[in-house]
This record gives sequence, C-alpha cells and structure tokens, in this order.
Amino acid sequence: MLRRQARERREYIYKKSLEAKEHALFERKQKVRQLLAQGKPIPKELRDDGDLKSLARDLPVDEAQAEPGTSIDDEYGRAGQYDPRVLLTTSRDPSSRLTQFAKEVRLAIPNSTRLNRGGYTVQELAAACRSNGITDLVVVHEHRGVPDALVVSHFPHGPTLLFTLHNVTLRHEVAAHAASTVSEQYPHLIFDGFSSKLGQRVMSALRFLFPVPKEDAKRVMTFRNERDFISFRHHVFVKTSHREVQLAEVGPRFEMRPYEIRQGTLEQSEADVEWQLRPFMNTARKRNQL
Repeated sequence: MLRRQARERREYIYKKSLEAKEHALFERKQKVRQLLAQGKPIPKELRDDGDLKSLARDLPVDEAQAEPGTSIDDEYGRAGQYDPRVLLTTSRDPSSRLTQFAKEVRLAIPNSTRLNRGGYTVQELAAACRSNGITDLVVVHEHRGVPDALVVSHFPHGPTLLFTLHNVTLRHEVAAHAASTVSEQYPHLIFDGFSSKLGQRVMSALRFLFPVPKEDAKRVMTFRNERDFISFRHHVFVKTSHREVQLAEVGPRFEMRPYEIRQGTLEQSEADVEWQLRPFMNTARKRNQL
C-alpha cells in the first residue's frame, strides 16, 4: 500500500511538472496561428525560439486541439461518479463551543463523519483517510473558544485549502430554527462571485464536498463571495405557490477567507504552495483575489 501511494504521488507530481510546459506550448501555438491568420509578421521573441519550425509544422495537425488539461482534472476526475466521504475533526482539546460547531458542520455536510481528535496526529489521520476511502478531511480550529480557522484537504493527492473563519453563529443562536431538526437531504448549492481562476479553484474544492442532490430536494446552501470573504448560509425552502417560495435559515452561518492553497495533503509539509494571501503588500487592499 505504501509503495503504491508513493508511486501515485510521484506520477502526480510528474504530471504537474509537465503542466506548465504544455500550457506554454499551447499559448505559443495560439499566438502563431492567430498571427498567420491575420497576415502579420511573427514577433522577435517567437522568431528566436529554436523550435519555431516544428511549431509551425504542427499547427495544421493540431488545429482543433483543445486547451491542455490541468491537475484539477486528476484531483477531481471522479467527482460526481460516487458520493464523497468527508471526515471532520477538530484541533486538540477542543472547547465546548468548537465541539458544537463541529457537530453542526457535520450535519451541514452529508455523508460526513465526525471524529473526536483525542491523541491522533496529523499523519495518523491522513493514513486513516487513505485506508478507509475518505475523499476529504475537514479540520476546524479555535482561538480562546472561538472557531477561527478551517482546513479542507482532498485525498489522495490534494489540494489543501486553509481558511480563516469570522462571525461564526451556531444553530441555536439562529432564532428561526433554534429547536428544530436538521434535514439530511443532499443540498442544492449556490455559488456567487467566484469569477476568477482562483475563485473557480476554491469553488471546486468546496462544491465537491457535497454529493449530487435530487431535483426535489428542499435544502440549499449558499457560498457568496464579496471582497474575498465567502459567506456561508444554510436554508430550507417550501414552495407556497407557483410563484412564491418561503425560506427559513437553519444555520450555522459564518464567513471564511482563503489564505493558502497547497498542492499536497494536510500531512505533507514539503508540498508546494500553489497560492498564498499576502495582505501586507502595498496594493493588497486594491485587489480582489477571488
């Protein structure tokens, strides 16, 4: 098992190393094809390229070639073919509020299992996920009894997304459904504001935590991005007439902000950092990442 995991990891890293070269070659071919179609001269940076002749020779052959795939296709290639299995746990020695928040997140994510952290290390959790067919590991953290961070790690090869949590409100603090039960239906998902390439990356990691819902499901979860803060809301709805729908919030509710994406799983500290939030740059306030 360990040899197979190491071999699969090496193959994954090798494919990812070829990804940048394939995209660069595809972009050069697109530029040359566009210039030839417009009858314009080829610029100096392309004329000085050593393989320009072979590049021009291959243009008619792969004229209908699509854009090369990315590692995301390998990471979530089987998503939708089977329901995800999510393992949810907390940091060491959790407070009562963090434990309650973890229970409510488990109710929000179908097919998820909550595990008491105890003395388990990160390496032991990752080994348990791989041996039991877990697709995602979710870890919630706290600071002085307030949930402040959430980690989503996709197995077997990654990625791992790290979020900060803000304005966490538990279910019993939502007046509408403080004493009600939680539906176990597979929810419909609404994503709003994830327009950039990084936003699509974050959206893929979040939406593949949930299985495909049925058409008659009355449960909906919303992820709305506004200035890089993702607002999470959980509702159930009832159709009162052919033109009206009544919503009721279930909870919990919170805002989260991504600050790092790694190309490996949670226990792989040597994994490359794909993206990292740099809030102390001079232009950080002017840019929206998602």
